Amino acid sequence: MHKSETILVIGACGQIGSELTLALREHYQVIASDLKDPSYDILNSGPFERLDVLNKSGIHDVVKKHNVKQIYHLAAILSATGEKNPEMAWRINMKGLLNVLNVSVEEQIHKLFWPSTIAVFGPTSPRTNTPQYTIMEPNTIYGISKQAGERWCEYYVQKKNLDVRSVRYPGLISYKTPGGGGTTDYAIDIYFEAKKHQHYTCFLNANTRLPMMYMPDAIRGTMELMETEKSKIRVRSSYNLSAMSFTPDDVYQSILKHIPNFKIDYAPDFRQQIAVNWPESIDDAYARNDWGWKHRFDLDAMTADMLSHVGVGNKSLHV
Repeated sequence: MHKSETILVIGACGQIGSELTLALREHYQVIASDLKDPSYDILNSGPFERLDVLNKSGIHDVVKKHNVKQIYHLAAILSATGEKNPEMAWRINMKGLLNVLNVSVEEQIHKLFWPSTIAVFGPTSPRTNTPQYTIMEPNTIYGISKQAGERWCEYYVQKKNLDVRSVRYPGLISYKTPGGGGTTDYAIDIYFEAKKHQHYTCFLNANTRLPMMYMPDAIRGTMELMETEKSKIRVRSSYNLSAMSFTPDDVYQSILKHIPNFKIDYAPDFRQQIAVNWPESIDDAYARNDWGWKHRFDLDAMTADMLSHVGVGNKSLHV
């Protein structure tokens, strides 16, 4: 990746964007953009533009103004939120992506990153070690929009010669930002509640196993993918990306090693039905072979790091 090329992050105030933007700014010139108000860290570490992903001319204007050559398009409506308003989720996830793809072609963007998700898989996909190429029949609007997005991205690679790169994120866990309305958000909330109240009521069943990843691994993996030589990128839909798989009870047992009085109970809601149709574990051999992906955090290492940071300074409880 050329250090002199300016990067635009769309959705810079979201769960991934807020951390990815700061990580990128350690090495590159980065323009952060979002509809939401930026955090202190985002606003004071570099330029910020108010940007609506549904406003194509606005994207054009920002790209031209800052001579942007790379885009990270992160703006999206996630799984649980999307089920509450499917039409809005489809419009933002799909029209937003198409706007960015078209602007990227018209403005001759060198590289575009767009995240997909394990939600592209569905009840007919293999649930254990879900392969890179397999049946995908998602049954959430989030998964449907992301599957369609994968097809659009690959189409633009093939037909428009646009260098689009993508990974299918598992559940992402961070102490810096709250969840964004996803089915895996329990794995963020549980650490905050354990530290503050020593009690957590989980919206998934105790034995619901899902693929997860600690945010430092996700940020590093994303940047490594974008820095990889173009010739090594063989998957142009979206790479499976994996680190660990665990259940709410696994997290509970891991937290008990640090907070022996911690208690958990379970009150599954509509997110349980989403989770049972997702993979339990992911085969990410293509990412490991093509560009050397390797995770660093397992569950216990993540728990120790999460609990060392949660509640420190001005970190607030996500409720």
